[in-house]
Amino acid sequence: MEECSPDTKFCVIFLTLDHCLDKAELREGLPRVRSIMAEQDYMDGDCDELIKPKKLINPVKTSRNHQDLHRELLMNQKRGLAPQNKPELQKVMEKRKREQVLKAQREEQEAHKKRSDLEIELMKRQQKLEQLELEQQKNEEEQENTPEFVKMKSNLRRTKQEVDDEEHAT
Repeated sequence: MEECSPDTKFCVIFLTLDHCLDKAELREGLPRVRSIMAEQDYMDGDCDELIKPKKLINPVKTSRNHQDLHRELLMNQKRGLAPQNKPELQKVMEKRKREQVLKAQREEQEAHKKRSDLEIELMKRQQKLEQLELEQQKNEEEQENTPEFVKMKSNLRRTKQEVDDEEHAT
């Protein structure tokens, strides 16, 4: 082990691998930024002493069940039969919305059950007014559908009654 001179920003400990590192980077004190991705600090053929990393085997992916399932999912996706799994957040939001709607409906039903006397009287009056309007509409429809001679006859009766009433009054 060796230490750097005190004029550098920090000390670097040299190991047996120092011949694999870039000497210019060691002199500057900081490695140069080449890209966003980390780069290897040794060349493939330079360091025989280094243990080269090997890709680990994933036992799940090598299992027969996983391969069969993956193949089946790919086939279903090509056919358009892919499962319509919703994200968990979307499921939770839909569940909350359903619960809010049910809660609002329950509150509305309870409000209908617990009406005050004033509300009951107002509802009765409203129903009576609606019935009167319906009767008036029926009468108007009947009058529109009646023949003209019947209308004229009823007009003559009214005028005759009005004339008779005026004669009796004078």
